[in-house]
Amino acid sequence: MDGERTFKLTYGTMYNPPEELHTSFENALARVKSALGQEHGMIIGGKERLAAEKFENRSPANREVLLGVFQKGTAQDAADAIAAAKKAFPMWSHTPWQERVAYIRKAADLMDQRLYEMSATVSLEVGKNRMEALGDVAETADLLRYACFQMEKNNGYVVEMGRDPLRGFDSTNVSVLRPYGVWLVISPFNFPASLCGGPSGAALVAGNTLVMKPASDTPWIARLIADCLRDAGIPEGVFNYVTGPGSTVGQALIESKEVAGVTFTGSYDVGMKIFCDFCGSRWIRPTILEMGGKNPAIVSRNANLDDAAAGIVRSSFGLQGQKCSACSRVFIEAPVYDQLVDRLVSQTEKLVIGDPTERSVFLGPVINQNSFRDFQRYTEEISQSGRFLTGGKVLTQGEFSKGYFCSPTYVADLPVDHPLWKEEMFVPITTLARVDSLEEAMRLANDVQYGLTAGFYGSAEEVDWFFDQTQAGVTYANRPQGATTGAWPGFQPFGGWKGSGSTGKNSGGNYYLPLYMHEQIHTRVSRE
Repeated sequence: MDGERTFKLTYGTMYNPPEELHTSFENALARVKSALGQEHGMIIGGKERLAAEKFENRSPANREVLLGVFQKGTAQDAADAIAAAKKAFPMWSHTPWQERVAYIRKAADLMDQRLYEMSATVSLEVGKNRMEALGDVAETADLLRYACFQMEKNNGYVVEMGRDPLRGFDSTNVSVLRPYGVWLVISPFNFPASLCGGPSGAALVAGNTLVMKPASDTPWIARLIADCLRDAGIPEGVFNYVTGPGSTVGQALIESKEVAGVTFTGSYDVGMKIFCDFCGSRWIRPTILEMGGKNPAIVSRNANLDDAAAGIVRSSFGLQGQKCSACSRVFIEAPVYDQLVDRLVSQTEKLVIGDPTERSVFLGPVINQNSFRDFQRYTEEISQSGRFLTGGKVLTQGEFSKGYFCSPTYVADLPVDHPLWKEEMFVPITTLARVDSLEEAMRLANDVQYGLTAGFYGSAEEVDWFFDQTQAGVTYANRPQGATTGAWPGFQPFGGWKGSGSTGKNSGGNYYLPLYMHEQIHTRVSRE
């Protein structure tokens, strides 16, 4: 932890870390690798649970490496997890909020202590390069602390309202935010730590009890988060961890009328299905959905092209383009198009592809066979209408032969009415277009169903125009650290507009924690 004492790790600062981070990561990686292949149970009602059927978790960088064996949970396991959470809810919801905060802060401290081992796990399991993996885990701890901070800042969300002007009576009114009940968190593969731990921490701080269901590609890091919650002393049943197919255990969780609220991060199609399925109850239940993006960067003729190139490359190909915030579209004013494209191509061709745990590697593998095939399908479609400036191929020779490696791909001359300008591909492919004006760029940028993140490079006056006109929840201007990526709790709260989100409130921000509570007004009248 020596490096952490002098260096605040965020996605914005990770490009120049101290040497201690690398040394600590490599030591932890060796420890993690020495214990691969173990079986991991579910946690239901505070107890380990094994299932009759198992599934293997293998590294996307080398499918011969068995990371661990996990449980293929059933609908009954889902029901039991919900029942355990429901049983624990009266106790947990009446635990003073100050005590809940203390539990969650302790869990965050444990994540700090286990940062390097957890990050090595993320790198092996997801294919994130080491700095992205470290960022994912560090952000998880910060998300937990930010939820605690908001609860403290707002004094538990107990607010005295106006007094009724009743002659002869003393009438007081108090607004109280109270938890809903059993909360379900369904987390994705791409940020398997922060997008599991962040909403889980918010739900627990608010007083809800919890069922965690991670993506089947990344069950291991979610289990390590569950271990932190358990080791922090959170009582049995308050949180529960289940694994298994979304079509069975996941669907059983969604369809249960005992679940009071849900947080889901994933694709638009799955999110909309969850939204519809979750309506099958006697009343409307809170549904927090983050459903992807098709994120644009706009580059003005007045831009600093070095900053633009650095930010676009990092946001295009960080985590192999498998971020809902990835920069997947770039609109460049004609006078600087050729100059910027030259920079983008030059920088992209220098990116190192390979084992994501290696220090020099920027791009690891895509997550699974389906994504590998998607990349091939998209590049075949593009080859018929556009022109590859970089990449366009899968990598299958030598060290790449055992994993799912795709080359970082920039595409030019793809007609702007082509469907791939609007489809979230979730692989390392970014399309580039030459535009005659910023107005044209903005019209094209906004003409999608998504509205998650957006980036801009230009003059100070143009930046004001960009912020006013763009239709996205997280917006960046003149940022070399990432054109459309790199949000951090307390700095850039993360959430989207339109088809990218359901609440209009961003995680890690001022207005997120109240989503996990509903309001009750206490009116108390006494005679004077």
